[in-house]
Amino acid sequence: MAAFVKALNAKIRSNPVSDYFCSTHFWGPASNFGIPLAAVLDTQKSPDLISGQMTGALTVYAFTFMRYSLAVTPKNYLLFACHFTNAGAQLTQGYRYLDYHYWGGKQKLEAAEASKAASGALEKAVAVAPPVATSVPASK
Repeated sequence: MAAFVKALNAKIRSNPVSDYFCSTHFWGPASNFGIPLAAVLDTQKSPDLISGQMTGALTVYAFTFMRYSLAVTPKNYLLFACHFTNAGAQLTQGYRYLDYHYWGGKQKLEAAEASKAASGALEKAVAVAPPVATSVPASK
């Protein structure tokens, strides 16, 4: 059995493509893409759910490992792309956090919700109100 595994490993490692797909240079970034994917999907959620401290930490993490991915030998461009995407998503989340908590975004959102509620109540009142009868006098 050990000879079979050794022969299989030698066969995989002899092909550069399969060697790459069986290495940590591929599977590390591939599994790490969950972080930027989650951050990109979170841009559709309410900004009051964003943690400023976590966004800051993930931004520093992304920039640190963008640098690391190019400092290792051989350069890991897939890891760089992963952290580049993560940095962009975290910077977007950071902007949304600052806008919501410090630049008046909370007030704008509350005003938009109040306006929406008021227009919804007006439409409901118009729909429930009895029709107004109009009579046109007959001409003589």
